[in-house]
Amino acid sequence: MAKIIDFHTHAFPDALAKTAIPILEEEGDVQAFHDGRITSLLGSMDEVGVDKSVVCSIATKPAQYPAIYEWSKEIQSKRVIPFPSIHPADPLWEVRLDQIKNQGFLGIKMHPYYQTFFLDEKRMMPIYEKISSLGLILVMHCGFDIAFPESRRVTPPQIVKILETFPNLKFIATHMGSWKLWDEVENHLVGKSIYMDISYSFDFMPEEQAKRIIQNHPSEYILFGTDSPWDSQKHCIEQLKAMNLGDNLTQAILGKNGARLLMSSSN
Repeated sequence: MAKIIDFHTHAFPDALAKTAIPILEEEGDVQAFHDGRITSLLGSMDEVGVDKSVVCSIATKPAQYPAIYEWSKEIQSKRVIPFPSIHPADPLWEVRLDQIKNQGFLGIKMHPYYQTFFLDEKRMMPIYEKISSLGLILVMHCGFDIAFPESRRVTPPQIVKILETFPNLKFIATHMGSWKLWDEVENHLVGKSIYMDISYSFDFMPEEQAKRIIQNHPSEYILFGTDSPWDSQKHCIEQLKAMNLGDNLTQAILGKNGARLLMSSSN
């Protein structure tokens, strides 16, 4: 059996997790499945056989970058793959990206709601160009967000526009392409060579639509992700297997596709 790679998780330094998780639970009216510490994530991984997890950080303001960068260095291991975060308002974003690449990190995470940008606005274009030139993976929150009023900050048509402009950008459209915009995902993204993860989506969409999106999308461009601690890794694995997609596709999603993408950015 192929090793399982969770391409979309979150965690915090132990002291920060004590305050961050309750705040985020209240903002989104959700309950976390663990306390947000790396040790708790590793415990979840051990329980269900997840080999590696990509830990996505979000810099909600430019000043957070140094702490995120240093913590990412601390937690980096064979099993924990940190993706630091830059803020688009940071005047040093270009230097930060070089630093991330030089340290050996494989990608970054950005979030249009928490970082207050629209995916296709002009100021983002040099950032995407730089990320692409460095060969870094960009995990992007896509679609609406449970903790914010609905705003079309990042939509399937915008994703297509960005990837037509930067065809070599290793862009991951999270939450089955765009959270709660799945009709648009089917109309604009499905069938194209665009990475999508399955994180935090199955409980919010019709099962037949989730299965249809997965089966109609290029099989090598679908990644396993959970958004842990906001969903249970065990639950997500069980949901995916219950779809009866066939062993080859299921194993590709659970780990083979993620392993290939990580390898492509480690060269």
